[in-house]
Amino acid sequence: MNTRLTSPRTLVIAMAAAGVIGAVGAGAYTSAHALASPTPAVAAATTGPLVTMPDFSTITEREGPAVVNITVTGTMKTSMEGIPGMDPDDPMFQFFRQFRGQMGPRGQQRETPTRGEGSGFIVSPDGIIMTNAHVVKDAKEVTVKLTDRREFRAKVLGSDAKTDIAVLKIDARNLPTVALGSVKNLKVGEWVLAIGSPFGFENTVTAGVVSAKGRSLPDDSYVPFIQTDVAVNPGNSGGPLINTRGEVVGINSQIYTRSGGYQGVSFAIPIDVAVQVKDQIVATGKASHARLGVAVQEVNQAFADSFKLDKPEGALVSNVEKGGPADQAGLRTGDVIRKVDGQPIVSSGDLPAVIGQQKPGTKVTMEIWRQGARQEITAKLGNANDKTTTVASNDDSGGPGGKLGLALRPLQPQEKREAQVDGGLLIEDAGGPAALAGVQAGDVLLAINGTPAKSVEQIREVVAKADKSVALLIQRDGDKIFVPVRIG
Repeated sequence: MNTRLTSPRTLVIAMAAAGVIGAVGAGAYTSAHALASPTPAVAAATTGPLVTMPDFSTITEREGPAVVNITVTGTMKTSMEGIPGMDPDDPMFQFFRQFRGQMGPRGQQRETPTRGEGSGFIVSPDGIIMTNAHVVKDAKEVTVKLTDRREFRAKVLGSDAKTDIAVLKIDARNLPTVALGSVKNLKVGEWVLAIGSPFGFENTVTAGVVSAKGRSLPDDSYVPFIQTDVAVNPGNSGGPLINTRGEVVGINSQIYTRSGGYQGVSFAIPIDVAVQVKDQIVATGKASHARLGVAVQEVNQAFADSFKLDKPEGALVSNVEKGGPADQAGLRTGDVIRKVDGQPIVSSGDLPAVIGQQKPGTKVTMEIWRQGARQEITAKLGNANDKTTTVASNDDSGGPGGKLGLALRPLQPQEKREAQVDGGLLIEDAGGPAALAGVQAGDVLLAINGTPAKSVEQIREVVAKADKSVALLIQRDGDKIFVPVRIG
């Protein structure tokens, strides 16, 4: 179930490996900021016990030999009009460009060699290796280097872009392997370490703590990420995240950055998710994921007030795919999904992560909130490879005032046909609280607080009875989205 976020607060997420392959050429190393080494022990406070640091050297000695360096080579197409290695904004660019005729016909492209590096770890003595899908994306040749300096040509058994997991195979026997753990017992604040090849420096160890669990990222909603403050940089991607018991609990994958380098926030794929994908790839060469067939968005306080929820949690259904699994199960626009098979859905990003880890054809029981009451619905999940589902976003900014601030009129028959809707009201102008919430002229108001919009008088009545806010379901450019509007 692919997801798409359009929130103005979208994170800047950078792939942490050179697997997004860069062109071959002379490079320069840039000195990174120094990180203070943690003290071996923290002095006991007068009211607390002595706290000691874990022995990372023992873990590294045991697990390090199973961590590998991965080198990928490939090609990328570049325009022959450009000047290799020169910025188009360089004042001399236009001067040299006049000689493009000597480099080839205008508009012609050529293939430029590319190279990248990442990390991985051995999970089977016969040469099965796990890494990130983006590390080996578009690679024509993959080379694996072990800690004993042996090198092997690797075969990519398969990769899954939805979870960013890839599985490699090298022709070797009796290899060292890592011990696999689980995120179920992983605690926030627990020490973890990463082993990998940042910037090509092989077998580098960094340590930190688990900052959070179950993080949903804008472009990776299939994965409930582990957030850490372990130093992860380009080249670390695909390497293991290890707990103090020496067990791999995650695969380092991404970083939050504004500079392109480590800034204290790193993300790892839970090993439970990764192993599930790995097993499918080894068995069939690919991984499959389930889909529900809905578009969902975040439930904020304004929506919670509008739908009479006790707290702002759940996934608000803004659109149901016709004929999809959710539609067949009876799910409706305006429903709030609170649980799936007993597992709480706190944020909208939790839903695709939970559904995406199921197998197509699985039946799930969902607890939903509909028109002020709790209900249960059972749905048979479809295959995510058939169609995709999006996560919508909403602008949760509200505005003061006691009126909605909309100029509405009924849709004409032709307008209904063009908008492909059976009913609704055209928003001719938006001001006041509605405009501050993001409603625009030209939007089609389909419903208010879950009730289909039929007339201007009906809208006035709903607004008059509302306490703090109302939830408007609007259609814009063919997309449906809920917008919370503060009116009190």
